[in-house]
Amino acid sequence: MRRLVTAVLAATAFAAATATAAFATTAQAPRQPHAAAQATATVRVLHGIPGLTVDVFANGEEVLADFTPGSLSDPLQLPAGSYDIAVFQAGQGPGGTPAVERTVEVTGGTDVTLTANLDESGSPALNAYVNDVSRVPAGQGRLTVRHVAAAPAVDVRADGSAIVRNLTNPDEAVTEVPAGTVSADVTLAGTDTVVIGPTPLTVAEGANTIVYAWGSAEEENLRLAVQTITGLQSAPGGVPGGTGGQAAGLDGGAPGWLAGATGLAFLVMVGAGARLLVLRRRGALRGDPR
Repeated sequence: MRRLVTAVLAATAFAAATATAAFATTAQAPRQPHAAAQATATVRVLHGIPGLTVDVFANGEEVLADFTPGSLSDPLQLPAGSYDIAVFQAGQGPGGTPAVERTVEVTGGTDVTLTANLDESGSPALNAYVNDVSRVPAGQGRLTVRHVAAAPAVDVRADGSAIVRNLTNPDEAVTEVPAGTVSADVTLAGTDTVVIGPTPLTVAEGANTIVYAWGSAEEENLRLAVQTITGLQSAPGGVPGGTGGQAAGLDGGAPGWLAGATGLAFLVMVGAGARLLVLRRRGALRGDPR
């Protein structure tokens, strides 16, 4: 019996030491990628200047070429810092005169959309919007509406009812609505005069659906552009989703799979000297215009 007790105690000590070492390694390893992600920002560019194909430069380096009106770029990963954004008519930069230029401060860990568009008077402008990528309640979608058109104040309607009122260039409105598809249109503020639409608009569950009204009312080329940022669902029961596809522990410590593996190793070792052992573990911008 004494030998059995000694063997069980030794196995217990070994399991505890192994679990402590594994926890230390696992808890510290993810910090470097997380810090690296916070040092960069996700940046997209929307082209909303009608009739002008452009090249886009950041700090003198071309980042987009032959960019056509109504286009939304793929995400760019940019280090945090200050950027001189210059938009040229295609083929004329960087030695030519930009159609619009602005210095933008980019903060690490943010999701940003830059818009090259027209201001209310019809002059080229460049705006920087920080996108809301916080969690969205179950069954809901986030709807963001941005006015980047040469047009007066507008209302935005869904199935005939105004959900955004008196929106002016370059403002935005953000709301959360039940996920689904609606018939959307844009009217002059306070009127039933439709200037864009109607058109089907899908607000996806767990996503930020961003709608841009762009173009020129005077030139009668007003349009809608839609950007969707997915992956914002609230996790069931409020459990955080973690990063890199791995769920975080409820207390921010070791992930659930590590606690389970530790318990299993302990159970197997002690099981040699005991009939039954049950372990239960419960896992935790805007820049300055020139």
